[in-house]
Amino acid sequence: MKRIALASCAFLVFSGFVALGIWQIERLAWKLDLIARVDQRVHLPATSPPAMAQWAEVNNSDDEYRHVKLRGEFLYERETLVQASTKLGSGFWVLTPLRRADGSAILVNRGFVPPDEVDRAKRKTTEPVGEVDVTGLLRMTEPRGGFLRHNDPASNRWFSRDVAAIATARNVADAAPFFVDEDAPSTETDTQWPRAGLTVIAFYNNHLVYVFTWFALALMTALAAWWFVREERKPRLG
Repeated sequence: MKRIALASCAFLVFSGFVALGIWQIERLAWKLDLIARVDQRVHLPATSPPAMAQWAEVNNSDDEYRHVKLRGEFLYERETLVQASTKLGSGFWVLTPLRRADGSAILVNRGFVPPDEVDRAKRKTTEPVGEVDVTGLLRMTEPRGGFLRHNDPASNRWFSRDVAAIATARNVADAAPFFVDEDAPSTETDTQWPRAGLTVIAFYNNHLVYVFTWFALALMTALAAWWFVREERKPRLG
C-alpha cells in the first residue's frame, strides 16, 4: 500500500513537471513569434494610427510598436514630464498632446530631457507652431505606475506613462488610449531637447530556461522514484 501511494505521488509530480515544461515550450513559441512580428512592424513604413472607432480594439499583441504617422498641432502648454532612465542618464520623458483635425488627441512622447532641461522656456529647441507631421512607434498605456511608485497627479509627479490619467490631469478631451514615441529626427545635435528616438525594444524571454528547469525536475523525480523502488526491492539482511 505504501509503495502504491508513493508511486502515485511520484507520477503526479512527474506529470506536473512535464506539463509545465510543455506549457513553457508553447510560451517560447508564442514569444518568438511576437518578437518577429514586432521587429517587422518597427521596420515597416509608417501608416495611420487606429481610428477612434478602433481604439477599443487596440492591444499589445497586435498594435504595440506599430510605426505610425500623425498630423496635428502640439499643445505644448499641456506637456507632462514622466520620470525616465535612459542611456543618456536619468531625467524625464516629455509627453505632449497632439490635437488632430478630427478633434481627437494623441499623447506624443517627444523624447528625453535631463533634469536641467525641464523648463520649457529655457530649452534650446524651437517648438514648431501650427500643424506638424510626426512619425513614431505606437506604445501602450502604463496605468500601473513605476516600480514600487504610483503616479501622483495632484502633485504632478509621474512615474509611468498612464495615458488616461495624464489626459484627465491636463484636461485633454478625446485622448487615444495609447501614446506614440516620436522617431529621432534625421539631423540632431547634442543641445537639442527633448531627445527623441530612444525607445528600447526588449522582451523578457526566459522560457527556454524554464523548459530545461521543469524537464530536469521531471527527470529528477523519475530517477528518485526508480532509486526508491530499487532500494525497496533489495533483500533485507538479518
